[in-house]
Amino acid sequence: MSYISQDFTEKLFADYEANAKYRAVENAVTHNGLLKSLETRQSEIENDHVFSIDLTKDEVSNQKASGRCWMFAALNTFRHKLISEFKLENFELSQAHTFFWDKYEKSNWFMEQVITTADQKLTSRKVKFLLDVPQQDGGQWDMVVSLFEKYGVVPKSVYPESISSSNSRELNQYLNKLLRQDAQILRDTIASGGDVQVKKEELLQEIFNFLAMNLGLPPRTFDFAFRDKDNNYQSEKNITPKAFFDKYVGLRLSDYVSVINAPTADKPYGKSYTVDMLGNVVGSPDVRYLNLPMERFKELAVAQMQQGETVWFGSDVGQVSDRQKGILATNTYDFSAAMDIELSQDKAGRLDYSESLMTHAMVLTGVDLDENGRAIKWKVENSWGDKVGQKGYFVASDAWMDEYTYQIVVRKDFLSAAELAAYEAEPIILAPWDPMGALASTIDY
Repeated sequence: MSYISQDFTEKLFADYEANAKYRAVENAVTHNGLLKSLETRQSEIENDHVFSIDLTKDEVSNQKASGRCWMFAALNTFRHKLISEFKLENFELSQAHTFFWDKYEKSNWFMEQVITTADQKLTSRKVKFLLDVPQQDGGQWDMVVSLFEKYGVVPKSVYPESISSSNSRELNQYLNKLLRQDAQILRDTIASGGDVQVKKEELLQEIFNFLAMNLGLPPRTFDFAFRDKDNNYQSEKNITPKAFFDKYVGLRLSDYVSVINAPTADKPYGKSYTVDMLGNVVGSPDVRYLNLPMERFKELAVAQMQQGETVWFGSDVGQVSDRQKGILATNTYDFSAAMDIELSQDKAGRLDYSESLMTHAMVLTGVDLDENGRAIKWKVENSWGDKVGQKGYFVASDAWMDEYTYQIVVRKDFLSAAELAAYEAEPIILAPWDPMGALASTIDY
């Protein structure tokens, strides 16, 4: 182990003090903050909000202080379809409804995982992984599909937001307290030879009651009426959430696949992957991805938008981004010119060394293509309200997409026969803590 000598530290002082640029940058950063001082004009000039394919200008939604971006992104893709087909104005589907059932199903998922691992010591890595975060707000595309297929959707007017859905910190804190307590009860029940499934059902009743008191009891049937943009009145009486999904959304979600770009050595392209212990609805299909090179990944996203359909996608939104201006670009900040610091780690290295993973889900609603059909920049619908970006829409440079986007959801019919066969092949199972098991959960920061 190498000791830092006083002589070495004195040399660092001398080198720094001899560099006039560093002192100028010190003045700027200490007064204005790091990123504000290093922000470039060029990134703003290059990333304007004009796109050759621009699918929607619908008002953006707002997930507020919750990690429900993956739900918002999925429901936004449905919302665009409904607004277009039924000539609606300012329409939203209830994110709180999906949130309720996700919390309920995740609680059951957690309990089943506790039962499955009851023969392992509390110090085992899997048990510790479970107990560290029994449940959270975040999720994946396949997880939200499981919720829609089981519980349907409802308009936001039928099941509006609550304090606990808009600001989920307290709900999560006490739900996780309950679940850790339940884990101890279940393990003790198994150890004593008791009926663990009976005990689990008792505990789920308590969880259900807790969720209903925080979020409101979700409707089993409801009435729905609206006037379209032509002032025509339409109504539905006594419809179920599942019937509403089937009639108004009308998508067969099994027609969609998750494509990832993970260029790490342990994940060869052209293979399908799943993640151990990742899910929410017991009995639903496992999360599954097809890993493809980035060029093909982007081709698929463009192809779907060229057909008029927006694209759910997952990225690391906090990386070199300007939240207020809504710019996601690798040249947003210039560390090299100002500080002589090169942030040169590649995408695979960032995944392998825990510098980056998918943190946030949004919707691609447009793209600017050059004369050869290659993407220049991408239009992004966020779920942080209309006070950021251009009324809530962001723009991502193509270079930023290459570096910090990890997942898209596209229709199966855009895949080649070989890609579809690879997706449907027996998936390689990744460890629960693999970066491809990350849940999209970023709160508006």
